[in-house]
Amino acid sequence: MEHEMKIAVVGGDLRYLYLSDLLSKTYPVYLFGFDKPFDTGASRLPLSDLSRLSQCDLVILPLPAVTEGQWVTAPFSSQRISVYDLLPHLARGALLLGGKVDPAFSSYLEENSCSIADYYEREELAVLNAIPTAEGAIAIAMEELPITLWGCRCLITGYGRVSKALARRLLALGAQVTIAARKHADLAWASSEGFSALPFDQIAGEIATYDLVCNTVPAVVLDEATLRRMNPKSLLIDLASKPGGVDFETARSLGLKTVWALSLPGKAAPATAAAILQTTILNIAKERGKL
Repeated sequence: MEHEMKIAVVGGDLRYLYLSDLLSKTYPVYLFGFDKPFDTGASRLPLSDLSRLSQCDLVILPLPAVTEGQWVTAPFSSQRISVYDLLPHLARGALLLGGKVDPAFSSYLEENSCSIADYYEREELAVLNAIPTAEGAIAIAMEELPITLWGCRCLITGYGRVSKALARRLLALGAQVTIAARKHADLAWASSEGFSALPFDQIAGEIATYDLVCNTVPAVVLDEATLRRMNPKSLLIDLASKPGGVDFETARSLGLKTVWALSLPGKAAPATAAAILQTTILNIAKERGKL
């Protein structure tokens, strides 16, 4: 081992198994909350052995870190893991990391002289995660649409990191890409990149002309009035985190083909997503003096 820093990975989806494998090539890694077989260099430990957390300099929680106020996201565990059961075992000065950390949990930690670093807020993670998200969206579109992406009329709502990554890849595949955005600056940038630009207040009037609609805005922008004008043969992919940007109840009642593609990096490319997580987490550890 190049460094004797010890790391615990507690819960998470497939990307966290890949993450533990990557980290174990350099550091001793303890893995909690994974009952199903998987080849990894990490030491798989039962939840009854949480005392081993006291040996760890870094404790990594998943994305999102906690659901329902206390439960660690652990789809590979047969037991529920309360995050509050972990805290008494943490070493003094250990660095706790998680994604999309609940504000109430963060406040609780501060009140108890502990803190957590939210790696989901890091720009390097957001930028690089846009790549597997975009590729995952394209894979869904290719599987669900009865037409090729070449010549496909695509509308993307929003012009953030994911939208930019997706738009460039769709354009490279020969799609006709339109960006819908609120800000005049975003519309100008979209035009400068070779995309058609559409103000948000014109979406409803134009949405029937598209074969593929991808939303990246985490607020309802595709409401009932807009969805009623949508081409019933088109595909709608929502890439936004909860609460999403689509009125899903209306979409279902209208029979629209809709995919809410949450956590695409972990589903479409878990090994790549793990490498991105590793880079981000080690950056944070270095900044906090752990490396």
